[in-house]
Amino acid sequence: MDMLALMRSRRSVRTFDGEPLRAEDADKILAFAQKVENPYDLPIAWQLLDAKKDGLSSPVIVGTNAYIARKMTRAPHAEEAFGYTFEKVVLFAESMGVGTTWIAGTMDRQAFERAVRLGENEVMPCVSPLGYAAKKMSLRETMMRKGIRADSRLDFGELFFRASFNAPLSPENAGELAAALEAVRLAPSAVNKQPWRVVLIEDKAHFYLKHSRGRIAEGGWDIRKIDVGIALCHFELAASQYGKRVSFEISDPGVAAGEDTEYIASYAIA
Repeated sequence: MDMLALMRSRRSVRTFDGEPLRAEDADKILAFAQKVENPYDLPIAWQLLDAKKDGLSSPVIVGTNAYIARKMTRAPHAEEAFGYTFEKVVLFAESMGVGTTWIAGTMDRQAFERAVRLGENEVMPCVSPLGYAAKKMSLRETMMRKGIRADSRLDFGELFFRASFNAPLSPENAGELAAALEAVRLAPSAVNKQPWRVVLIEDKAHFYLKHSRGRIAEGGWDIRKIDVGIALCHFELAASQYGKRVSFEISDPGVAAGEDTEYIASYAIA
């Protein structure tokens, strides 16, 4: 599977064709999700939900009743682990022709949390509908995509750097990691904020979070760290496809950064 092509082709789907999610597709997606590991080795519970049976609703979703949700115990790095694993499932669904979109705020959260039986020390930051994209987007979806400029991304040099935040990278001087970094650039994020930054130093890629207002949700989790988890997933998948061996580690290189920029994790590359 060409991961970079899959990442390029995938889009968030909010308007579905009304066909129920086929049982064989549901079974494959759930089975895949339950096998996905995360670099933080944190346990995750997955569930498939039926909007009609479970009394669920989202004002932005039309044409499907199927959702996939996951919950996990509150812990350091839970958000990054959540984003990493959920994105792997989203990409797997895309490879099967099943549409998805990340939903955090535009849903009846209390209903979803009841449906997954969320415990006191657990989090369920996001869910996704599952279904088959309609031939035409709804007007609401079209307007939402325009509002967040869903099809645009920051320039390469705004996201990626060599040795310090004062030395922006271009695809031409990123060398053999250009494709993996482009995969990161293509990653989805909440309202398309793209909060990740990556600094290459020798044989390591160091991931940072550039904070912004409104990042902490009511439940106490940081949605921007979920976004960085997605970026970590994209980098690992693309780098591995292009023949690189990557190993995850937390080893802050001490690069000078602004107060709004937080070190998250690194990949050693061979």
